[in-house]
Amino acid sequence: MGGIALLNPWVVIGFVGQGLFTARFLTQWIASERVGRSVVPTVFWTFSICGGVTLLAYALYRQDPVFIVGQAAGLLIYARNIYFILRERTAARNAAAPVAEAPDNLL
Repeated sequence: MGGIALLNPWVVIGFVGQGLFTARFLTQWIASERVGRSVVPTVFWTFSICGGVTLLAYALYRQDPVFIVGQAAGLLIYARNIYFILRERTAARNAAAPVAEAPDNLL
């Protein structure tokens, strides 16, 4: 692989996507080390989505069906996990919010 190939914007996009995807493992490792047990922080899923979208774009450019299917399937899983996290946060927020009572003078 020559130096000119590395200057190709799509190769740069591919490496950026791989870097984002790798960052998810680093954040998971660091978070787990901090608490002394295996945890998956929300940022893991954020890096998964960002890296997955970037790598899917690169796979589409390369027209690699194996790579495309793999990244697209992963994105569905990552999006589902983000959905679960947001749903849980919304439920927790709603449970913590005070319930407004109806005024007595309406009847």
